[in-house]
Amino acid sequence: MPGERELELAREVVGLATAAGATAAEATYSVADRFSTEARGSQIVKLEQSTARNLTLRVFDRGAKATLSTSDLSPERLRDFVAAAVDAAHFVGADPNGGLPAADAFAGDAPELPIYFDDVRGRAAEDKIADALALERIARDTDSRIENSSGSRVADSSGTVALANSLGFANSYRASQSFASCGPIARDGKTLRPGAYGAASRSYAALEPIGSIARTAARRAVASIGARKPATARCPVIFDRDVASLVLADLFSAVNAANVAIGNSFLLGAAGTRLGSELVTIVDDGRLPNGLGTAPFDAEGVATRRTAVFERGTFRSFLYDTYYGRKLGAASTGNASGGGIGPTNFYLEPGLQTPEELIAGTAHGVFITDTIGFATESVTGTYSRGARGFAIENGELAHPIDEFTIAGNLTAMLAALDGVANDLVFDQSIVAPTFRIAEMTVSGS
Repeated sequence: MPGERELELAREVVGLATAAGATAAEATYSVADRFSTEARGSQIVKLEQSTARNLTLRVFDRGAKATLSTSDLSPERLRDFVAAAVDAAHFVGADPNGGLPAADAFAGDAPELPIYFDDVRGRAAEDKIADALALERIARDTDSRIENSSGSRVADSSGTVALANSLGFANSYRASQSFASCGPIARDGKTLRPGAYGAASRSYAALEPIGSIARTAARRAVASIGARKPATARCPVIFDRDVASLVLADLFSAVNAANVAIGNSFLLGAAGTRLGSELVTIVDDGRLPNGLGTAPFDAEGVATRRTAVFERGTFRSFLYDTYYGRKLGAASTGNASGGGIGPTNFYLEPGLQTPEELIAGTAHGVFITDTIGFATESVTGTYSRGARGFAIENGELAHPIDEFTIAGNLTAMLAALDGVANDLVFDQSIVAPTFRIAEMTVSGS
């Protein structure tokens, strides 16, 4: 079984913790081989390769919790580490919502999820370095106006996660990931126009080709040459899929039960309410094949699952870990992550139109390719961002625009979402296809 050695250590640490007086304990041991390189021009400017080992122990003492982590796994230091964690719990106040998940919440035998591929760990470092240099070369060769770069990067990780606790749960899984990105910069008179594009996958075989990544990044940089400020207007706004995922990340904050518990969510009390258009179906799916957030269990050992957050516009569910589930009277949705609540594969379901068809169906509006700054107010849903993109005139991208702001309200945006494209790509844990909001405020000249 993959991860058996890691599981053995996790079990051992749990045994040490209960022997030292903990009423309950959970140990997570992760091992990851990581590689990262960055090129600029014809030079490699960064090269990192490492194997990271981390042990995290959660102990409970009659409702009090302490969490400690270490990378020192020598036998003598391990006992000191466990003793320190148990001792720390003595100085923490008891919390009735604390503790391990209920026994029936744990994942059974880890299913065979396609999230680990040998070609990540097995690929030669020289080939990855060559890819980083190729990204730079291809992007610069695409157009003579590209004269610099913020860097081209290739990175990957491959490792094992093992979790055991004092209720008898013990399981592990392996996962891998590859990533490549390119950041060319084009000259526009005295102005520099950055472009960026990247791709990620569970394997190198499934990763978008290096040439495609570089040329897409180069096209984005060159396309913004000549950008000017648009006129202030109320009009349709189309979010390119990369920017659409950032809108969804703001929405994730509102469905995070940790925020709900302190009243920091505009969705408080909205379960079962129709808020969005028929096109709004948003899902968090921890079992999605090849998903970058896919795993058989979450950070507490709770089985991951598919949770419908919005269903055809109706808000269905917040996302919980064990603690906030207990606090708010709900079951965990398998979203525990690193001491908090995180997405697995959180996404807006795609539509049938292409992005080009969405644009063609928009007589006048803006197409957003980048947003700047952070200005979302979670309690009210107020949304505002600086932006760059293109003016849409007569159903076509007319000219590049920048130095403007788009503003609205997330509740109103969900209701006004009237077009969803078919270009969804699962290259992050939060993703969305290109979509259109029927009307927002564009503040320019």
